Amino acid sequence: MQAQIDSINSEIASLRQQIIQHSVYRSIQDLEDLQVFMQYHVYAVWDFMSLLKTLQNGLTCTTVPWLPVGDAETRSLINEIVAGEESDINDAGGKQSHFEMYLDAMTQIGCDMEPVQNFILALRQGVAVERALEGEGIPKAAREFVTNTFDVIEGGKLHEQAAVFTFGREDLIPNMFLSIINDLNTRFPESVGLFKYYLDRHIEVDGDHHSHLALRMTSVLCGDQEDKWVEARQGAIISLQNRLFLWDAILEEILANRANKI
Repeated sequence: MQAQIDSINSEIASLRQQIIQHSVYRSIQDLEDLQVFMQYHVYAVWDFMSLLKTLQNGLTCTTVPWLPVGDAETRSLINEIVAGEESDINDAGGKQSHFEMYLDAMTQIGCDMEPVQNFILALRQGVAVERALEGEGIPKAAREFVTNTFDVIEGGKLHEQAAVFTFGREDLIPNMFLSIINDLNTRFPESVGLFKYYLDRHIEVDGDHHSHLALRMTSVLCGDQEDKWVEARQGAIISLQNRLFLWDAILEEILANRANKI
């Protein structure tokens, strides 16, 4: 199965490099630019959690009466990832999900919180995701990104969901972006500190260990069935293309805002 993993990595290498080297990172020069980035990216942070919980629901027993489900090693690894993402240590030493940390970082930096807060409120009230995404102030590209993720979620194919989670998600943080955030934190520590903590913690928790766990999960779910590997490959490619479209939209708004100041 390592051959199939290597094949996917080879096929998506160009897309990953386009994301890692995207101009959106270099475009972030001040707090206003970072606000724009976060006001788009927060929806990708949220739907990452939704994809993760979908995998947990499919790979473990989350109902009563409890029954053993699937492969015990896969159960262990998905539960470990969930624990790290859903109840990590925040900057104050308490427990928070990475999404909640992100919201706190957005608040600290002065983002417009109303769109994402209204989105979460609508979901709490039972509004369907598709309808909640129509809320005022949610960027079109963010709506499309989440919609594409939920197409995978609602498709019900665990091997495809695992591939999107494994190959197309939040490990694509280049050193260049970290350097920019470190610089902004030096200049504006009272505004960027929580976001820097989020990134540092995210990298620590979601580093090589979780990447290896996710690869193992995808391999187990695809097994020796070629059709599943084909769908896994397609899912990974589409998810990376969607990330590029999201980054393109963020860059376009940052540059438009800058042009309007001239």
